[in-house]
Amino acid sequence: MTSSDIPVCPIMGVNVAAIDAGFLSRYLDENLGCLRGQYVCVCNVHTTVMSWRDREYQAVQNGAALVIPDGKPLSVVGRRRGHRGMDRVTGPDLMTTTFSDPRFRDRSHYFYGSSQATLDHMRSTLETNYPALRIAGMFSPPFRQLSDEDRVADIERIRGSEADFVWVGLGAPKQERWMADHLGQFDAVMIGVGAGFDYLAGNIRRAPRWMQNAGLEWAYRLMQDPARLFGRYASTNWSFLYHAVVRGR
Repeated sequence: MTSSDIPVCPIMGVNVAAIDAGFLSRYLDENLGCLRGQYVCVCNVHTTVMSWRDREYQAVQNGAALVIPDGKPLSVVGRRRGHRGMDRVTGPDLMTTTFSDPRFRDRSHYFYGSSQATLDHMRSTLETNYPALRIAGMFSPPFRQLSDEDRVADIERIRGSEADFVWVGLGAPKQERWMADHLGQFDAVMIGVGAGFDYLAGNIRRAPRWMQNAGLEWAYRLMQDPARLFGRYASTNWSFLYHAVVRGR
């Protein structure tokens, strides 16, 4: 299986992979060698609308080896456009599937992003739920503009870990830009997972399965953090509905 085998559904200028979780796991297993040094974006309504409004960020998204459909609305739009095998693949689900999949048992994982407290809680969860998981390292970067010395130290630290997967939890659009800036720097595949670290650390609760299946996980997150998310959803959800669904962009 190669990159040419991946069906793509352009949505508002972003080339979203029209795949499901099973396809993605097989692809990562069979092509990890080719993916080393590259990055994978986990795309949702928010990042799609940001890409529509910011062509530089859109180029960063489309520079990824894969842009996977995290948001349920993306897979719904994709299926309506003829990609019947397209289904949602969330960042947290991708992480836990990879951690438990026997095909990746000998692979090691590096976690970059979030706060030290979140990383500590996540490590505890991972060690309990996935005792065989090989954690190559974890690092919480400072919450300020990184200096050149910081960047060099990050690269050396991650290279020295010899990780196979680098999970990046900086939030969008920062994590995608960080991965693009580090294209070819590591002998690992970088995957941006947004709030995935917070889910695994228990900082954020996942929506009930029926809400996930109905495409309502955004509403569940809104109930947990209305002050931060209301304005974002009010803007991006309507923009996505108009451009992707009504106009067919």
